[in-house]
Amino acid sequence: MITVIMKRDINNRQDIEMLINSFYEVVKQDPVIGHFFSDVVKVNWEKHLPVMYDFWENILFYSGSYTGNPMAVHKHLHSLHPLTKENFDQWLRIFKSTARNLFEGDNTELIIQRAQSIAMVMELKIVRGER
Repeated sequence: MITVIMKRDINNRQDIEMLINSFYEVVKQDPVIGHFFSDVVKVNWEKHLPVMYDFWENILFYSGSYTGNPMAVHKHLHSLHPLTKENFDQWLRIFKSTARNLFEGDNTELIIQRAQSIAMVMELKIVRGER
């Protein structure tokens, strides 16, 4: 007998937290982008993770819980150590695979679509310098 385990969709903040925690566990170890979080900027995870929960909760559920400026943060990061197209591509690969490994459904595909849009806009504005 084959057992099929059905994944569920991203439905609430707890699901966002699971996604983001799992995502960053992979990112921290990643040879392409991990150094941005450990060497370029020594991320304080206790502060960073709740901000990321707020950001992605707002991106998916329009919670209003995030008020920061991610473009400014990433432009500053770029000034410390240049970001590349490959960095954005790797970030997106990890995000997509983490989301799809944990969840499935409309919200999962929507958060991936929004992550793709964010990565594309940031890459255009930061790496390619378009206004």
